[in-house]
Amino acid sequence: MAGTDRKSSGLKPLRYALWALVVLALAGLGWFQFVSPRQGAGSIADAGAAALGRGDYQLLATDGAEFTQATLKGQPSAVFFGFTHCPDVCPTTLGDVASWQEELGEDGKKLRVFFVTVDPERDTVDTLREYVSWVPGVIGVSGSLEEITKATKAFRIYSRKSPLEGGDYTMDHSSTMLLFDGNGDYAGLIGYQEDRERALASLRRLLSS
Repeated sequence: MAGTDRKSSGLKPLRYALWALVVLALAGLGWFQFVSPRQGAGSIADAGAAALGRGDYQLLATDGAEFTQATLKGQPSAVFFGFTHCPDVCPTTLGDVASWQEELGEDGKKLRVFFVTVDPERDTVDTLREYVSWVPGVIGVSGSLEEITKATKAFRIYSRKSPLEGGDYTMDHSSTMLLFDGNGDYAGLIGYQEDRERALASLRRLLSS
């Protein structure tokens, strides 16, 4: 019996250690499921948001003006990146913009929305002008691959050419819409297919600032 008791007591620390590992694993799961995503949503702000949009890119907009860092100053702006061959994210976002503009009414006319291509190889200014023409207030932006690359870095946008069968390709890219106030400073973001009321609240806050 004494030998059994000693063996049992010797297993207790091992059991405690295993339970501690289980607790740590559950805590880690909770972190990734609940805490980490929330921090991720604000990661742009936490990682030096003041630098967003700042750079020496020089692009051309569909309204005939240049699109540079200085363009963001003067009135509130929303900037998102996409491409005209986009099968879902880009047309959905444009549809959301049209819906927001309708809801905001006259206030919505104060907001400039820039659609910057990540696919300058196919998206000329003329192509973009036709693509965004159905949504009031949306301005397309294109330029050389070198200048587009500068812009994606300045706005911290991910984009990558992804080959398709038959020699064609698509573009993987960030789907976040970035908001800037009249001073050209970062003022928040709207996620892809974000709740309508939350998105409108962000835009109203931006327009009233």
